[in-house]
Amino acid sequence: MADENTTKNIDTQYPFEYTLSLINGKWKIRVLYLLYENGVLRYGELKKEVMGITHKMLAKQLKEMEVDELIVRTEFPQIPPKVEYSLTEKGRSLIPVVNDICNWGEAHRPVVDGEVIVHRWHLK
Repeated sequence: MADENTTKNIDTQYPFEYTLSLINGKWKIRVLYLLYENGVLRYGELKKEVMGITHKMLAKQLKEMEVDELIVRTEFPQIPPKVEYSLTEKGRSLIPVVNDICNWGEAHRPVVDGEVIVHRWHLK
C-alpha cells in the first residue's frame, strides 16, 4: 500500500532497502517506540513526547507511517476534533527490529567521561 512518495522510490524487491525506507530518519523509530509503550496516543501527546520535532515534520512522518500501514489514525467526529494513533500489527512486528537496533547501539556506543548513558528506548 506504500506509495512512491513514502518509500521515495526505493526498489522494494530488496528487503533491506524496503525495511530501511519504513523506519528512515530520526523520528519514525521514536514514534514507533512511543506507540508501542503507550498503546494509543493523540497528536498533542506525540508532539510533546518527541522533543525537537516540528508540527510539520510530525504530521509528515505520521502520514507516511499511516500510508506504510505501520500506524492507524482514528478520527472521532467531535468538536474539538480528536485523533488517536496506534500501531498496526505490521508496526508491532517492527518492535523486535527496533529493539535489536537499540541493543546494538547500547553495545557499541562510545563511553563519555567514563559513563554510558542509559537509552530510555530500550524495549523489553
